[in-house]
Amino acid sequence: MPQKAPTFTELLMSAEHAAVHLEMRDSYAVADEAEDFERWKATGERDCDPTSEYWTPWVDLIRRTVSRGVSVRRARIVSEPVSEYVSWLHAGTWINIHAGEQVRWLPRARTSSLALPGNDFWLFDQTAVLFNIFDGRGDWVDTEYRTDRGAVDLAHTAFGSVWELATPHEKFAV
Repeated sequence: MPQKAPTFTELLMSAEHAAVHLEMRDSYAVADEAEDFERWKATGERDCDPTSEYWTPWVDLIRRTVSRGVSVRRARIVSEPVSEYVSWLHAGTWINIHAGEQVRWLPRARTSSLALPGNDFWLFDQTAVLFNIFDGRGDWVDTEYRTDRGAVDLAHTAFGSVWELATPHEKFAV
C-alpha cells in the first residue's frame, strides 16, 4: 500500500548504510536537464563543472551522504546502441563519481532473466523504496514510497542482480 513519502533529501540524509538507484529508461524528459542536453546535442559540450549551479546541490548532497559512511550506488540499464540521451548521461557521469557515487551500466539485452520492478527507484538501507513514476515521454509524474517487505525485497534483489552483471562506468564505452 503506497504511503506518503518523505522527501528524497530526507530519505538520503536519514540513510545509515546504503542508498542505491536503479535507472531503466533510455531517455528522460526532466525539465532541469533540457538546456544542457540541447546544448550537448548541438555542440557536444556538457556541463561537467561540479561547482556549477546545476551540479553543486547534487555534489554537496552526495558528498555529505558518503562522508557519513553511506554507500551510494547507481546502476543504469540501457539499450544498445545507446540513445542520444544515454550518451549525454555517460558524458556527465564522472561528476556522479567525483561526488562519491559508484556507477555501473548494464545492456538491456543481458536483463531478460532478471526480475525487475516496473519503475526506476531509490532504495534506502533495505528498508524503504522510492519508486519514480515517469510518463511515456519521460516526464516525471510522481513517486511511490513503500516500506512493505515485498516492494523492498524486490528492489533489493533487482538492484543486486543488475549490479553484479553491470560494467563499472570507467569500462563502459558508449
